[in-house]
Amino acid sequence: MSTQSIRPALITRVLPDSIAEEIGFEPGDRLVSINGQRPRDLIDYRFLSADEELALEVLDAQGKTHRIEIEKDIDDDLGLEFDTALFDGLIQCNNRCPFCFIDQQPPGKRETLYLKDDDYRLSFLYGSYLTLTNLLPAEWDRIAQLRLSPLYVSVHATEPAVRERLLKNSRAGQILAQLAWFQQQRLQVHAQVVVCPGINDGEHLETTLRDLAQFHQGEVPAVASAAVVPVGLTRFRPAEDELVPVTPVKAQEVIAQVQRLQAEFQAQLGSTFVWLADEWFLIAGVDLPPESHYEDYPQIGNGVGSIRQFLLQFEAAAEDLPEQVTPPRTLTWVVGNAVERAFQPILQRLNAVEGLTVRLAAIASGYWGQEISVTGLLTGQDLLRSLSGQPLGDAILLPSVMLKRGDSGRPEDMLFLDDLSLAEVSQQLSCPIYPVDDIDALMLACQDIQPLDPARQLQPAAGYWTPT
Repeated sequence: MSTQSIRPALITRVLPDSIAEEIGFEPGDRLVSINGQRPRDLIDYRFLSADEELALEVLDAQGKTHRIEIEKDIDDDLGLEFDTALFDGLIQCNNRCPFCFIDQQPPGKRETLYLKDDDYRLSFLYGSYLTLTNLLPAEWDRIAQLRLSPLYVSVHATEPAVRERLLKNSRAGQILAQLAWFQQQRLQVHAQVVVCPGINDGEHLETTLRDLAQFHQGEVPAVASAAVVPVGLTRFRPAEDELVPVTPVKAQEVIAQVQRLQAEFQAQLGSTFVWLADEWFLIAGVDLPPESHYEDYPQIGNGVGSIRQFLLQFEAAAEDLPEQVTPPRTLTWVVGNAVERAFQPILQRLNAVEGLTVRLAAIASGYWGQEISVTGLLTGQDLLRSLSGQPLGDAILLPSVMLKRGDSGRPEDMLFLDDLSLAEVSQQLSCPIYPVDDIDALMLACQDIQPLDPARQLQPAAGYWTPT
């Protein structure tokens, strides 16, 4: 990697009471080097800045170079945050998977929606999935030298011909040899299999899961866990693709198949090892497994056990709900219709509070052309289509997983996947919107939102925004 391709890291935040604040760092400064080395990414930054003695080269916002020498305790964090984790650019995907969500979007939206991430560094830092098809020898060496483990790998199939068909890449068939490399290096991966009916299901799925289970052995299993996920399709996918959606009957079939293997793996390996994403149970219309099934939730980021965990967290938090709220308020809680059945216990408990009425708006995404939708894929257009003209009460509770912060950084400019802003949707619905991040935010919203005047100007107010 040439140092010419590594740009100085833009600092966006200096943590209060940190070493960086004491030195005088400010947002807008750029970190050029640490002890003479230009960090490629956040991994390099953390590794290099762990030393006790640091020589930093910094560019301030006016372009003036500063050289700073500091002494600190080893592993003490400097207290800097950056605009990106990658200072030398994103390693993008070179596969052409027909089920890739990036290729199932309409054209003309914000550029970041079309970036195909296949970067091992983001996998290590944030748990995003990569395919291992585009790594140069130097990157494999770096993974080994820096012990970048665990990584998260999209396997989909272990049979070379099937994986090459899915990824449209002749290098995709090397996956078993690559997993053997992780085993040799005593490094770990978490695997995922996106099931595409008619391509990698049935006997191919069984072969894949049994192959992966062979790497779940020893003190450091090379494959720590595996998740089975249903393919997600949108109406924007290429017309010539060969994919078909997962039906309730197919979901029931896959659940039964995987559960048989889970029992076998539990007996042989002492772990369930492979887990079904929550979506399978939602599509099939059957109950989710109990909490004990998920062990330590190794695939929570893949939607495995996230609903069960949410229900348990709510159950614990609900012990602090008051018997009554004053003044009375009515709220509309928007979710994807996939979780409508699972969230009924939450809805019943909230509506048991005197003075509190919570209506569940469980909607499908017409924008993506889906009959069953997860909450994170709902768009502004879906809300407008489903909620316009409906009695919405005092405010809308909106899971923030639907939103991404806009370029301005202002809360009201947060964007849905279709590029509509929170402000636009709030204005068109003539109702305040309260984004909620988690159970605590949901509980706070239910207890503390006050009735608002719809004519007020859009402005932050106790965490929610009112329409103009």
